[in-house]
Amino acid sequence: MKVVVSIGGSVLAPDLESQRVRGHAEVIESLANEGCTIGAVVGGGGVAREYIGTARNLGANEIELDDIGIDVTRLNARLLIAALGEQAAPSPAETYEKAGTAMHRGDIAVMGGVMPGQTTDAVSAALAEYTNADLLVYATSVNGVFSDDPNEVDDATKYDELSAGELVDVIADLEMTAGSSSPVDLLAAKLIERSGVRTIVLDGTEPERIADAVLNGEHDGTDIIPHGTDDEMTYWVQE
Repeated sequence: MKVVVSIGGSVLAPDLESQRVRGHAEVIESLANEGCTIGAVVGGGGVAREYIGTARNLGANEIELDDIGIDVTRLNARLLIAALGEQAAPSPAETYEKAGTAMHRGDIAVMGGVMPGQTTDAVSAALAEYTNADLLVYATSVNGVFSDDPNEVDDATKYDELSAGELVDVIADLEMTAGSSSPVDLLAAKLIERSGVRTIVLDGTEPERIADAVLNGEHDGTDIIPHGTDDEMTYWVQE
């Protein structure tokens, strides 16, 4: 089973505390030990936002700001690689081809950002498509996809299940609402729709939730079910 795990920077290392990074590494190692081929994509989180904010005040343009954000995601990726040790490719993959090659030879491939204008949400979806992954997991700071930003709207509706097309519509509506945020961005949602990869969006602040979702299909997040796929989860490793 081939799995891409997307871990937000604010989930992996909100305060650069080593134990949280180690916890995510242990979960990824457990998936590899169960026979999964793993690609992991790491975001920049609050650290990236701080650097970008300072650089913007200093006059950097948007492409330069994106490059700074990419650099931070790759630093976060190096933290995860350090925790994974010899099971991981020794440096962050900077292209999908390099990540795919690492996964093909049995290494855990870890990526950060790839190019300006593209978030690590989209990188994760693109890597899943490039490697023909069976499952894409977004480990975010919220437990699924909502009709509105749950941090802003108390009665936001949580979706237990969406088609990929419905995900695109929900995210598009969220991105048109000033101040709202979504667990994945619109480009990522469109790539998920195009590729047909089965996707789970969940709260990854407790790393074990990722393993429960991948190994047993147990989670409190949102299932994104590709068009034409049976609703029944039939690909769990334990089966």
